[in-house]
Amino acid sequence: MSTDQKGPRILARTFYAQLRASGYTPQQVIGIATELLDMVTEDIKSGAKPEVPPVASEAGPGFQPRV
Repeated sequence: MSTDQKGPRILARTFYAQLRASGYTPQQVIGIATELLDMVTEDIKSGAKPEVPPVASEAGPGFQPRV
């Protein structure tokens, strides 16, 4: 596996592990993944520069943002 593929794979595994450790169910993780794909799809369709949406206040159980 090339280094270009390792970074996203490591990030995805880490993100998944953090979600599961925070109490998210597999179905909720699928919902999050679906939302991410929808946002990427819209960016691709519009050709616009990606805009970072605001973070929802209901971040989930055990969520602690890094500062």
